[in-house]
Amino acid sequence: MAGTAEYIARRKKEINALILAHYYQNPEIQDAADFVGDSLQLAQQAAQTPADVIVFCGVSFMAESAKILNPAKTVLLPEAQAHCPMAAMVTGEQLREYKQQNPAAAVVCYINSSAEVKAESDICCTSANAVQVVNSIDADRQILFVPDRNLGAYVQQQTGRDMIMWEGYCPVHDVLTLAQVETQAALHPEAKIVVHPECPPEVTRRADAVCSTAGILKYVQNSPVREFIIGTEEGFLHTLKQNCPGKTFYLARSGFICPDMKYITLDKLAAALDQMTCKVEVPPDIRQKAFHTLDRMLVLR
Repeated sequence: MAGTAEYIARRKKEINALILAHYYQNPEIQDAADFVGDSLQLAQQAAQTPADVIVFCGVSFMAESAKILNPAKTVLLPEAQAHCPMAAMVTGEQLREYKQQNPAAAVVCYINSSAEVKAESDICCTSANAVQVVNSIDADRQILFVPDRNLGAYVQQQTGRDMIMWEGYCPVHDVLTLAQVETQAALHPEAKIVVHPECPPEVTRRADAVCSTAGILKYVQNSPVREFIIGTEEGFLHTLKQNCPGKTFYLARSGFICPDMKYITLDKLAAALDQMTCKVEVPPDIRQKAFHTLDRMLVLR
């Protein structure tokens, strides 16, 4: 494995590649990356990199977004089968049909969606900036939020906006129950409960803080508390432990794993760099429309 990691470090310099990894990736992938972050941070890095090649260690919608923002660059996804089940819960055709029936609604799409869905939306958001994005839309407009009903419900609670939720969800976060959280709270009464907004509403209401992964990291770093119950994918514990020494973390439930986020291995990353395989492409007409949706999000301050 050490030899593979050394090859990756050498090869990325040879081809001027930037390796981006999501917090949910395996620890060895996070350690091999140039930058590790949540969806918003990764999109920002992809938008501004001078690298010729972007290697995205995540799932397909992330790599698509990088290609949308960088059409002239080579974008690689080391495992072509790494997809987001939530993103598959809405299609461009379904969204076009809804828009025909509800032409006045503004469409906000979670970044966990396909390029085609982004192309049919007005503006994109991530879990880190969803409240800000929704608040940027004219107050008298109804909003269709796709595809995550749980993130949408949390945003509606925070903003009071008139919102319609698409019936999509994250299969990993959506199955976290209030009973599981309460069990951990009883076992660790001094711990703060910090969860991702993809969790169900009854869980986010119970939590001490509801944040994106980057937001969870910041919350933990700034908190004087030493113990935390974490309601998100287990891969994030690697980052938390690296950045918050002396603090203790308990997963809100056992088996908090996204299988698609674990498909990429060091061997697959090395092979993609070596052979320049698994290139990500987005049709030009879709890319142009989706670019505006992503760019509207990125220029918000």
